[in-house]
Amino acid sequence: MHSKHDHSVKMTIKTPAQFLASGFGSGCAPVAPGTFGTLAAVPFWFAMTYLPDLWYAVITAFVFVLGCIVSDQASRELNVHDHGGIVIDEFVGFFITMFLVPVNIYTAILGFVLFRIFDVIKPWPIQWVDQKMKGGIGIMVDDVLAGIMALISIHLILWGYAVLS
Repeated sequence: MHSKHDHSVKMTIKTPAQFLASGFGSGCAPVAPGTFGTLAAVPFWFAMTYLPDLWYAVITAFVFVLGCIVSDQASRELNVHDHGGIVIDEFVGFFITMFLVPVNIYTAILGFVLFRIFDVIKPWPIQWVDQKMKGGIGIMVDDVLAGIMALISIHLILWGYAVLS
């Protein structure tokens, strides 16, 4: 299997697993596929905000499990572990980031930026998990952790803003 983020292998959507793992093709962007994948997650997040919080959490958990399966399958089909074009993990990470966050353009932008920062920089323990865990769960879990860190950050920022207002 090729190393992570092997740029010589193009992301394709030839199979159902690749289509889903690529975030409905958003991961096929020639540059910054993770950013495009996160952007593609925004309308899904917005639609999910109309659901009760429990259903939001259930759908997020379902997409996590689905992501473990399809990202593992897609990475085997492409022969690249955690191909950059696999972005279903960005969907889950963004959904986690935005859990119980007020819905408006400012929080959407703030959540997007915070999640991308944690996903790209990969502070401990994200980087450790990213390096140690393999397969579909390894592809997904580092973005779950980035989402949790961004979730905590956005709630602290919103709490601080409310206290200072």
